[in-house]
Amino acid sequence: MDVIQDVDVTVVGAGPVGLVLAAELALSGATVQVLERLAEPSEAMKAGSINVPTAEALDRRGLLPAAESVQREILERVGSFAPIADDPRPGGDRRAHESRFTGHFAGMVLDAGLVDWSDADLAAHAAVDGARMVPQRELEELLAEHVARLGVPVRRGVEVTALEDTGDGVLVGTTAGTVRTGWLVGCDGGRSTVRRLAGIDFPGTDPELTGHLAVADIADPEKLANGWVWSTRGAYRYGPQPGRVVTVEFGGALADLPRARLRSRGGTPMAPVTLEELQTSLRRVSGTDVTLTALRGAATRWTDNARQAATYRSGRVLLAGDAAHVHSPFGGQGLNLGVGDAMNLGWKLGAVVAGWASEGLLDTYDAERRPLGAWVLDWTRAQIGVMRGDAKSAALREVVADLLSTRDGTTYAVKKISGVTQRIDLPGDHPLVGRYVPDLWLTDGSRLSDHGHGGGFLLLDRTPDGTFARLAAAWAGRVRIVTDDHATPTGVLVRPDGVVAWASDTTDVAATTGLEAALHGWAGAPSPSPEHAPMG
Repeated sequence: MDVIQDVDVTVVGAGPVGLVLAAELALSGATVQVLERLAEPSEAMKAGSINVPTAEALDRRGLLPAAESVQREILERVGSFAPIADDPRPGGDRRAHESRFTGHFAGMVLDAGLVDWSDADLAAHAAVDGARMVPQRELEELLAEHVARLGVPVRRGVEVTALEDTGDGVLVGTTAGTVRTGWLVGCDGGRSTVRRLAGIDFPGTDPELTGHLAVADIADPEKLANGWVWSTRGAYRYGPQPGRVVTVEFGGALADLPRARLRSRGGTPMAPVTLEELQTSLRRVSGTDVTLTALRGAATRWTDNARQAATYRSGRVLLAGDAAHVHSPFGGQGLNLGVGDAMNLGWKLGAVVAGWASEGLLDTYDAERRPLGAWVLDWTRAQIGVMRGDAKSAALREVVADLLSTRDGTTYAVKKISGVTQRIDLPGDHPLVGRYVPDLWLTDGSRLSDHGHGGGFLLLDRTPDGTFARLAAAWAGRVRIVTDDHATPTGVLVRPDGVVAWASDTTDVAATTGLEAALHGWAGAPSPSPEHAPMG
């Protein structure tokens, strides 16, 4: 039996959220291990793409080329290619494939031709356009290689059975023995064992629909229409790749379960989706006698169960990803929301473990991520509201469809889905503060994000005399200083999760005072040896 070593942090769950969190902790210097109940990675179909903040998180850690490679393979697999677009770099003159990924709202596909791609928010985050079409399975493979390079052990076939928060650590009972860990983070999905054992409530709204997602061999695909089709029995989508089907039924096996039974399932895995179950669902909603002959890989069953944990932290136990919030997959928000959790929590927990930040820093994790989680739940609930088969929802769908046929309406929806408008409420009046750092191109042809592959804070100094760099030198080892020719913004401080903590267009006293406050507030006390040369 594999011996589980005591570590600073134990992450439960080897999905994208758990892997991102483990990687961020490792970059911060913490010892970390990942425990996963499944002996092998799941083959079930899940999210089919990532949003801008997730792609930029990969970019900041040097994983953008790998993600772009995945997108090229996906586009070739489905037999379509992205339109040609100019190189986004200033003065760039080469031509490159660039995906104008839009998504859908309640099954209404957003027309890329209607989007105002010159919109300031969209144009400021264009460098990762070639890495958006990354399905969850391929993302997990990419991240597994990343954590392996960082030396993080992923122990599969190990299930958590008990936990005890001792105040100075957590005793975790598993099927492989007991481990003592400084901190425990549940990234173990919507039926989180960690959340249940920690006694954290999971309030929300009960499901109304049951959905299925799969790729199947179909004997008579001509009986199905391409795109989304609604009926009084539900809705289905065939495509965009051959054999891919999605069904949505209001009511059905899962949605009809009483709330108590839904809760009682705990961490017990549900029965796999069978070919017969998928075919029956597809026939009901399509009104055809279409015949499925085989499943390609595991199919997925889901509902619009929408819940958010009462707290993201209970002592030394924390939650991230679906363990902290669940909702329907419409709009593809769940995976991205979870990766954002992991990026936000990773550096903060790493700072506490390293000793340069107090546990109070962890309070900002719940405070910053909870509002976004609540918004995502409501964004998905709104889509359910226009997808029901009743006459009132059908009428509402017509109104929404009309709005989404306009340039302003489509641009609004794409900006929301892509995540480019996400903002955290942080002190400071500069428009960049609280936003994910945009594509800040430097005179050497690199972007600011290119300098953050090792984690830590980034400080861009564009002052003529290095004013901001001299001030930040006292935080050497935590802040990487990048200098550039004078331009605006003159200075930008970026947290390890990509959020701008401070920015200025000036070099006056107010600017330096603001930078110093941001450094003290987020990067802790100055380093004991400020005479050491800053990173750069």
